[in-house]
Amino acid sequence: MTAIRKFDWITLSCRAVRSDELAPATKSVARNRLALALAILLAGASCTGDAPPAQSSPTEGILPAAVLGTAAPLAGQPVSYYAGDDAAVGYLAVPEGEGPFPSLILIHEWNGLVDRIREVADAMAAEGYVTLAADLYSGQIGSTPAENGALMREHLADPDAMVANLDAAARFLRERDDVTGRVGTLGWCFGGGVALTYALGGEHHEATAIFYGSLVTDPAVLASIDHEVYGSFAEMDNGIPPETVNEFVSALRAAGVENDVHIYDAVNHGFWLRIDGNPELRTEPGLDAWQRLKGYLRRTLSD
Repeated sequence: MTAIRKFDWITLSCRAVRSDELAPATKSVARNRLALALAILLAGASCTGDAPPAQSSPTEGILPAAVLGTAAPLAGQPVSYYAGDDAAVGYLAVPEGEGPFPSLILIHEWNGLVDRIREVADAMAAEGYVTLAADLYSGQIGSTPAENGALMREHLADPDAMVANLDAAARFLRERDDVTGRVGTLGWCFGGGVALTYALGGEHHEATAIFYGSLVTDPAVLASIDHEVYGSFAEMDNGIPPETVNEFVSALRAAGVENDVHIYDAVNHGFWLRIDGNPELRTEPGLDAWQRLKGYLRRTLSD
């Protein structure tokens, strides 16, 4: 556990479920894995923690401006990437230069594809990744916890549609002339849990990065993952407590899955995507998580 001893009082409402709490699956192996991960998500992977942005930050130019609340105007463009759902409009950000570049799919939080996620897409493009922020909510956005929860439950009830959406996003990226063919996923809270679900039940891809998303702790299920997994979690997150994260890491090791998973002391759920909510507390763990993420993506998508 990374030792960062401060306090963070942002509230949360995520819960992880142990695999032995779930009823046995009865379909194919692939469907079993997807159903197990879905059940964990349905237990309550809702995201909270919005806070008024700070006016300035000492980390300007170190952490991406997107998570500091100081991002420049959006530089990417909306794209229709999923023929199965015309209402799903993603956001595409492309690096400067000819490429080819590795690629990333961003998976939004429980409130839908909002500008904070688009701004992170721009930041990842600046790091050299063709980045598609997927839209799992068919253009819908929640503005209150009740709306967010309703949207989350509605879409988690149809796991096949979620996986099909992300499969379409991966194909969209691979078919581009400026993409190397390598694709990774990156998600937060609801999106972090979906990223793990996709690693278990989606088309082959090369990277899965999870920020405080719901977890699976069964080595037999996790054994289907064929790439290193990244994770950043929070000590004060009662929904996904350190004990569950440690079980997840133990299960990954038992399954032979390489991983880079850290628990950051004294911060809470949602700390990384909104450093501006409490920059004094979140800057140090946020910067470490960012540096680890960049190294992970280089290892899995570029090297």
